[in-house]
Amino acid sequence: MSSTHTNDSLNSSNYVDKLKDTHFVFENDKLPSEIPDVEEVGATTAPLLSAAYFIGAKCQDYNDDFMLCQKEAKGNGPIDCLKEGRRVTRCASGVLKDLNTHCSDEFRLHWQCLSFSNLEYKNCRKAESLLNKCVFEKMNLVKKIPGIPEDRQIHLKQNPVLKPVALHQDSELAFKKSQNENSI
Repeated sequence: MSSTHTNDSLNSSNYVDKLKDTHFVFENDKLPSEIPDVEEVGATTAPLLSAAYFIGAKCQDYNDDFMLCQKEAKGNGPIDCLKEGRRVTRCASGVLKDLNTHCSDEFRLHWQCLSFSNLEYKNCRKAESLLNKCVFEKMNLVKKIPGIPEDRQIHLKQNPVLKPVALHQDSELAFKKSQNENSI
């Protein structure tokens, strides 16, 4: 199935899937020194979804550079845009680290609600409002859905059309506590 060819100029592994009649070559060499080294984000879907708008706000310049590189690479983007892609990953990791440092309880509450609610925002608006408030106060980032006017931002509506299907008990309790303390 897999073999390493020591006579090749590159250290590579070959894999043949006989059922699908496909052949893959995986390069095992380290990346060139001009490609910055970066750890993977290491987050599951729910925390990434919870942080998505904040990652978008903080990392927009890096994302724009990466997308421009992909467009200009004309099909060779995965190779030509490694440096820009690593910058996006580093920025996203930084946002997640900041969220865990400055708004840990609110962030955890929101992504656990999303996980509990099949990743649907509509079920987690109360936890989301607590997270948004914390992120604005401590990180100076604002959630804004791109392309939507300020007065139509769904997370700011008092009476949205899409209502929660299932309530997340921890989010409800935290929201009521915050209301009682007049902090929201």
